[in-house]
Amino acid sequence: MSAIASAPGALRVFVISIVARLPLTMLSIGLLVHARHLTGSFAAAGVVTGAYGVSLGVGGPLLGKLVDRRGQTAVLVASAGVAAPLLGAVAVMPVGTSPAVLVALACGIGLAEPPLGACVRTLLPGLLGDADAARAAYAADASASELTWIAGPPLALGLGAVWSTGAALAAAGVILVVATVAFAVQPASRGWRPAPAAGPRPRGGSLQTPAMRTLVVVLVAVGVLFGAVEVAVTAATDALGSTAAAGPLLGVWGAGSLVGGVLASRFGRGAHGAGGLTLVLVALTVGHLALTAAAGSVLALAAILVVAGAAIAPTYAMVYAMVDDAAPTGTVTEAFAWLGTAIAIGASAGAASAGALADHAGPVAAFALAGAAGAAAVLLAMLRSGTLSAPATAALAPAAA
Repeated sequence: MSAIASAPGALRVFVISIVARLPLTMLSIGLLVHARHLTGSFAAAGVVTGAYGVSLGVGGPLLGKLVDRRGQTAVLVASAGVAAPLLGAVAVMPVGTSPAVLVALACGIGLAEPPLGACVRTLLPGLLGDADAARAAYAADASASELTWIAGPPLALGLGAVWSTGAALAAAGVILVVATVAFAVQPASRGWRPAPAAGPRPRGGSLQTPAMRTLVVVLVAVGVLFGAVEVAVTAATDALGSTAAAGPLLGVWGAGSLVGGVLASRFGRGAHGAGGLTLVLVALTVGHLALTAAAGSVLALAAILVVAGAAIAPTYAMVYAMVDDAAPTGTVTEAFAWLGTAIAIGASAGAASAGALADHAGPVAAFALAGAAGAAAVLLAMLRSGTLSAPATAALAPAAA
């Protein structure tokens, strides 16, 4: 955090981006409970939330590509101007609304959600002007993102309980518009332009380089780990007769990530490149594999989740720090958006697979799936380490020729 605070304007941009990202963490659970309220069906609510997630994964890279071509301000303001009214429309829908209507609105919200995380990560290297400071800033950003994920869902549920589920979504829309516009009008965001490309933009966009494809595939595996752990923790607490403990345990997991991010931002500047990524992935895997031995006790789960979670933010920070070298010139925002899509795809697959395993073989099997996904991420990073060492321009040279 000190690296961000020391750069003029960086701290203001960073703080505003965190506020702007808070309502985004409210949307998934907010849509779920509101759709359940309107339709009376958890199944229909799950379809609505799933449609939102898929659309978010599709829309992020598309908006990121548009930012790389048109700049940040216009794209952010326009996307927030579309997403917020759609949220308002969902918020005022009457009980008995057709699930098809809710699915259509959820798709629109996902497609139009402003790519704030990708935009702020694109700005950080230019604001700080130093590779080590940028790596520390990425760790701070990952930690701050954990704070939003810890605070966002309880805030949405709290507003829904005190006010109404529709009001919670409407409040998220208001915060989203105000904070996104505040971010977009900052001089750093208004003045940002993509680095000029030496030739025509690559047809494959940011995924044209082997390095970016490696990072995306690795994060899909990491996403499987995350999705599996969320389901496994819930299944474990249910088996122990302490279902209410699932929420606090996942909060402890996020708190561990927060601590790991703070430590990484202060002491982790020496680890980078393919070797550094492999090391943090090993730590991520070992920590979460240890959960298989803790499934029989809530206290043991809490203790291991803190330790395992400490590797999450450093993993994000390591991957983010590699994007500038991995992505083709002029595609960095799109590249960051693809990383978010990779995590979302992996988490969805991990949650679905872990749910099936938990039903048939218990929570230990679901935790084992998380460990296996982490091991796959380590193996991928090792096998494709050569792609992460080559700069994007060199990786594209044969194709250009």
